[in-house]
Amino acid sequence: MENEYYTSGNNFEMGKVILIMEYRIIVEPDVSVYVTEVNPLGEKTILFLHGWPLSHKAYEYQFDQLIQCGYRCIGMDTRGFGNSDKPADGYNYDRLADDVRRVIDALQLRNITLAGHSMGGAIAIRYMSRHHGYGVSKLALFAAAAPSLTRRANFPYGLPVEAVNDLIRTTYNDRPKMLRNFGDMFLFQYVTEPLSDWFFQLGLPAAGWATAKSAITFRDETLFADLGEIRVPTLILHGIHDKVCLFPLAIAQNQGIKNSKLIPFEYSGHGLFYDERDKFNRELIQFVG
Repeated sequence: MENEYYTSGNNFEMGKVILIMEYRIIVEPDVSVYVTEVNPLGEKTILFLHGWPLSHKAYEYQFDQLIQCGYRCIGMDTRGFGNSDKPADGYNYDRLADDVRRVIDALQLRNITLAGHSMGGAIAIRYMSRHHGYGVSKLALFAAAAPSLTRRANFPYGLPVEAVNDLIRTTYNDRPKMLRNFGDMFLFQYVTEPLSDWFFQLGLPAAGWATAKSAITFRDETLFADLGEIRVPTLILHGIHDKVCLFPLAIAQNQGIKNSKLIPFEYSGHGLFYDERDKFNRELIQFVG
């Protein structure tokens, strides 16, 4: 198998051994993505895809709780972000969905819950359509950037295109400022300054070109047709105060995906996995089973 594997050893907490595995998985020649796996002996597996412009570390407060409940949690850094390689190209939804397939094949994942936040949710939706849901028995979408992040003639519910253009321009001219501004609109509830700094730091390891080209993808690509291709039970969690992926996107997902359930988060913005993390974790655990 053309992949590098290495382990980080064991973590000890509350008298239990928590095994953490780390991988570099080759997704195409000269490009590998970073994957971390916590509690690999857990009975049920969740593969998490993070949102723009963060990394798998955004799910810290999910991993903390889920592994204590016996779940196997896998976090993947999208190419260009976190600890993954940062090639010049490959930031369209098809290529990003193919990267997910390479991870699922390399780790021989079956009967998993595929979970995605924001752009990660859009990638998960494209994966379900393009790869016919291979290896996935349930889908969980968190503030997903679908079916269209931006407004269109037949879909007036997204962000103005100019708002995304501003993100792209600021990324190329002052990426730290973009990250700080984006962080300010990410959460709805009050957060401490250290936590705000933590969110800011999550975006810094990404490449500037990856950050910008990914933004071009969610500005221009749509997933209307993909929604109807999803055949597995789907959980949709979305904050009603989301200023990035507006709440009507969740309604459109619910209408377009058969056997889907939408749960609004009344006190959350885009970062609902932190704004209402107890409710978020509870709903996810109940859904995965």
